[in-house]
Amino acid sequence: MQYSLTLLAAGLVAQTGLTWAAPQAKNFIYIVPDGYGQASQTMARDYVSLQKTGSNASAPIIQELAGDRLVLGTVRTHASDNLVTDSAASGTAFSCGHKTYNDAISVTPDGQPVGSILEAAKLDGFKTALVVTSTINHATPAVYSAHVANRDSYEAIAAQQIGYSHPFGPVVDILLGGGRCYFKPQSDPTSCRSDDLDLFSFAQKKGYHVMQDRAAFDAYLGDYTTNASLPYIGLFNDDQMMYEIDRSKAPEKEPSLLEMSKAALGTLDQATRASKKGYFIMIEASRIDHAGHANDAAAHVHDTVMYNEVLGFVQEWINAHPDTMLMSAADHECGGLTTNAFDPAPLVNVQHSFEYLKTVWEAYNGTDARGYFTSTVLPAAGLSDVTDAQIDKLLGASSPWAEMKKMIATKAGVNWSTGGHTATDVTLHGYAAGKKWREFKGDMAGNHDNTELPRYIEKVLKLDMDATTAKLRAVNGSWVAGPDAARKRRDVHSH
Repeated sequence: MQYSLTLLAAGLVAQTGLTWAAPQAKNFIYIVPDGYGQASQTMARDYVSLQKTGSNASAPIIQELAGDRLVLGTVRTHASDNLVTDSAASGTAFSCGHKTYNDAISVTPDGQPVGSILEAAKLDGFKTALVVTSTINHATPAVYSAHVANRDSYEAIAAQQIGYSHPFGPVVDILLGGGRCYFKPQSDPTSCRSDDLDLFSFAQKKGYHVMQDRAAFDAYLGDYTTNASLPYIGLFNDDQMMYEIDRSKAPEKEPSLLEMSKAALGTLDQATRASKKGYFIMIEASRIDHAGHANDAAAHVHDTVMYNEVLGFVQEWINAHPDTMLMSAADHECGGLTTNAFDPAPLVNVQHSFEYLKTVWEAYNGTDARGYFTSTVLPAAGLSDVTDAQIDKLLGASSPWAEMKKMIATKAGVNWSTGGHTATDVTLHGYAAGKKWREFKGDMAGNHDNTELPRYIEKVLKLDMDATTAKLRAVNGSWVAGPDAARKRRDVHSH
């Protein structure tokens, strides 16, 4: 027994889950609901159901969300150096099939690059895409398209993603998300770079159509299918894209994750329809995780609902395009969310994220701060019924936002055990059409290590990730960005 445990700890026991037959498909869609756990799905399901059915927590009528129809199994998430992973280590496992340390972007613990499923697809003639609501050079999209020792190397990641410093050149045909400031030279007052690299200009020279706002997205991708050609890049915020709870109140500012996903899939389908080679796309519902870090229940719910809307659309897409398969799993759970004495009704009254409300409050320069806080901020936070004494306490607190989040969470019976990640297993979702769906379920039912998922996609698409790794390692020079390339994060929701 001790001998077996020692072998397991050393990683020397064969992973029997890697012996799938695996159905074949032309295209593969992988979706990451960053920071999403089983309690996230329960909270979103109940939130939507009680509104749709007009029922309440005392006599609930619960309806399934799209994700409930697509459950295959569960996934283990530990990193090589910690039982609790971050998005970089787990993302490297999801994209490359290798365990690594927290903060590593598609390199092994000894610093060697490993090829991603996206890179392998690109080298084999597939079209590729990354669609996220984080900055495009955040950990999860980065692991598919860059290789650095530390996830904080945002400038180096952006340069690799667009092909400026990647040994294969541009490997991503579609990039949609946030992080605009990392593609502008330091001479631009909104730049985050410390050098003169103008990556948007470089992208245009490489044939990319560049979009930097919602109007440009609508002009180029408004009908999703007919007017756009690859490659293109659309970055719609200098930082993370907006929480869905905020974006939905101002849709003219940014496209939603669903809109970006529809656009990307429509143009990928058009670009590959006459080809034997299809496409690989990674879609990330990034801000579920950020809301978990912030312990912001309403923001977490809205982004989880959006993830389910994307899943529902993709299921319909696959029914209409049966040569396509879907797999989806979170990189980790975030927040240690539990729902005790749960009633989502108070969350319905929350109109904005606390991140947004804090920004609005800090920008107020009027003469009646208390009146503005009472008449504008508190109702938008779902707290219009607080007493004068509670208002006094909030205005006198070192962090009124932390106290307000606790108040709304208490009302809804939502509990957070941490502002970080947890080691809990995550749900594996998937879908395929017809016979493929039965084969897929037979292959992937049960519990899997996160390194197994890209190896399954590799079989489905007939790719060779190890050959891609060998090509990366054959490149001369120290092109893998080391820890010295890391800069201070622009945002606070990085893990």
